[in-house]
Amino acid sequence: MMNAFCKTLLASAIAAASVASAHAADPLTVYGKLNVTVQNNDENGKDSVTSVQSNASRFGVKGDYDLGNSLSAFYTVEYEVATDSSSSNNFNARNQFVGLKGNFGAISVGRNDTMLKNSQGGVDQFNDLSGDLKSLFKGDNRMAQTVTYLSPSMSDFRFGATYAADADSAQAGDNGFSSALMYGDASLKKTPIYAAIAYDSKVKGYDVLRASVQAKLGDFKLGGMYQTQEKSEGDNDSTNGYLVSAAYDIKEVTLKAQYQDMEDTGDSWSVGADYKLAKPTKLFAFYTSRSMDNEADDDKYFGVGLEHKF
Repeated sequence: MMNAFCKTLLASAIAAASVASAHAADPLTVYGKLNVTVQNNDENGKDSVTSVQSNASRFGVKGDYDLGNSLSAFYTVEYEVATDSSSSNNFNARNQFVGLKGNFGAISVGRNDTMLKNSQGGVDQFNDLSGDLKSLFKGDNRMAQTVTYLSPSMSDFRFGATYAADADSAQAGDNGFSSALMYGDASLKKTPIYAAIAYDSKVKGYDVLRASVQAKLGDFKLGGMYQTQEKSEGDNDSTNGYLVSAAYDIKEVTLKAQYQDMEDTGDSWSVGADYKLAKPTKLFAFYTSRSMDNEADDDKYFGVGLEHKF
């Protein structure tokens, strides 16, 4: 049922995009990416397995509509497509929200990433792969019932806040708040440095403080992150962690490396390379090794893959 609905949604979105481009009444964009790897996974001391693995592949529709008086409506409806699922019902909800924006900034309601998650920018060089920072750090949350505010840019500074409603099943009856103060352009195209400090209070059961920074120095991108986290309830001590990352461009090739450590949890390191075939398409390879404090054997991942954005 869900699979049929999503297929209908995609077909409708493509048709609507064609009509919208012709009439320019409600401009709508169909977008997405497919990221698939062939990889060897050696986990928990068991025999390694080879998988053809989907890495947060997705499709969505987004758009905005001019309401006049410097006000516009905007929306996003996005689904993850698990190409490696044994079931044909392989759609999962991602960000799905509607909002208003104007001189005051933007406010949206619906399913959305928290501001703390958004604040990381491009620091995580292995996002969505086996070396993703969420393997060791709490706080990369997408909540089902949110209200999010994002301020306009003021001298390259922006502030944002997310309210996670207590009715959200992941909130266990608590209201949650996520906020971030950000400086610069996260893509490092308009500014050579990006920095952010963010805080979660009672979001999915955790309080998290995160500071992120990334800088572009010629063909180098250097990044760092510091995080402290603790459970919101109980007499739990906070734990501290950090991440450092680097990327270096050599024409169409980008070399990448990353190290991450979280106190009382574990550490990991990753290396990889991307080869750009065209603006929307790349080949890539990576290796990740992760050591968890409560496990005797390290987890190891080696993969080669292809990504195409549309």
